[in-house]
Amino acid sequence: MQCETLGNTPDILQAFTEAALRDPERAALVSEGRVVTYGGLSELVHALAERLGPRPGVVAVPATHSPDTVVAMLGVLAAGGAYCPVDPAFPPARQQEMVSAAGCRAAVATDALPELQLGLRTHHFSWEQGRATSGGSGPDRDQDPEAPAYILFTSGSTGRPKPVVTPRRAISASVRSLRGLFGLTEEDRVLQFASLNWDTSLEEILPTLTAGATLVFDREAHSGSFPRFLRMVERERVSVLDLPTAFWHELVLHLTEEGTGLPDCVRLMVIGGEAVSPARLADWSRLDTGRTDRIRLVNTYGCTETTLITHAVDLHGPRAPVAGRDWAAGARAPIGRALDHVVELIGEDDELLIGGPAVALGYLGMPEATEKAYAVVDGERRFRTGDRVSRTPDGLLTHEGRLNDEIKIRGIRVDPAEVEAHLAGHPAVNTVAVTGVTAAGRTALVAYVVPRPHTETPELDADLRSYLRERVPAHLVPSRITVVPQLVLTTSGKVDRRASHQRYATVNRSKETVDER
Repeated sequence: MQCETLGNTPDILQAFTEAALRDPERAALVSEGRVVTYGGLSELVHALAERLGPRPGVVAVPATHSPDTVVAMLGVLAAGGAYCPVDPAFPPARQQEMVSAAGCRAAVATDALPELQLGLRTHHFSWEQGRATSGGSGPDRDQDPEAPAYILFTSGSTGRPKPVVTPRRAISASVRSLRGLFGLTEEDRVLQFASLNWDTSLEEILPTLTAGATLVFDREAHSGSFPRFLRMVERERVSVLDLPTAFWHELVLHLTEEGTGLPDCVRLMVIGGEAVSPARLADWSRLDTGRTDRIRLVNTYGCTETTLITHAVDLHGPRAPVAGRDWAAGARAPIGRALDHVVELIGEDDELLIGGPAVALGYLGMPEATEKAYAVVDGERRFRTGDRVSRTPDGLLTHEGRLNDEIKIRGIRVDPAEVEAHLAGHPAVNTVAVTGVTAAGRTALVAYVVPRPHTETPELDADLRSYLRERVPAHLVPSRITVVPQLVLTTSGKVDRRASHQRYATVNRSKETVDER
């Protein structure tokens, strides 16, 4: 297979193939006792690529915590297509909206991946068929670095999800940097924790499988029990954990209450998605895990439009720039320095702009949104992150807030206007305001709804919640919907989200206290 390069960066599939050729008998995937070697995985991937045919376009793949999803993802990439994950748990209307917006031409289904009932031509694939039909090397075709590798979605103010098109050169460049950042070797065992809908899963999967390391799947990772989670980590000898910051906060609280640390097998903890709590950092440094400086704690930053991680810093451990830093003082944790493949610029209003080979192509079929989100500086495209930053004397960036109303829910970027657009589509709703609030260390959505005249309101909040659940993923359903007589407006006549929340916060706060119980 010919290798297309970006400088010295091989295409992502070439990097995987090289890892498989180095040691075909090494474990690539482990799933609750089931082991798939690199040689076996390569056979399956290229057999699926043959079935899909050359350049199959955008292919929908059911996104589940399963080795089958990884096989399907790599098979699509090997065929020269673009991977588009679709969560089977999403409402059918949302699934259809996603595959239509992405321009999906086909879908993949296996014994472990349910068929998406979306009217697409579906390629059914089994592991036995793959081993029986594969020649092992797959199609020999050049891969265009500018060709789409995958399409993921971010929140859109119009109510439509925005399909971000990431080219092969972007994921190839990013994954190469992440292998270096994480210091991955063939001895590492990396837990697959993140939802396959979001790009965090790619920073677990692709650096692992291009480094010759082992990717671990286990249902106990999502059991909701920290004791079971920790027993699983020790049993599976997981050395690398990549967790949402909010989950890490809760894990640190559990370890603090139990007076224990992480299993000895863990050497690297990667966190990201939300701001790091200085209080939890102080707790971490007092744990057995933290006192020994054995585990690297790496804080990361990135956007879907800039492909995985762009900035990172070791907050604790053997590579931390300030050894033994006292986080109890409440200092804000930095988001770090730009990785090798990233070109950064701090623009007007201290906005962070990102350039370099990992910048996505834009939003498919949305030229106005793309033009608004990207700037051309010195002849190069840069993504406007919407994040305000400052730089410390030692060169680290610190997040100073947003320049727009977007917030993070469970580490996922959400535009409140998307939720407002869906709520406004209900026949009983006149006007609506949605904003984010922080309680118990978590950010949640809350909505304030003004009903149309003569609307019966006693059950309107429950009706609206059911209405949303039929249309959007769970993270876009507000934790609280409050029916109010009017919203606060700005001097220009627009709805003031924050002021509306402040007006009705007292009522909500008492209700939220009851709910927390």
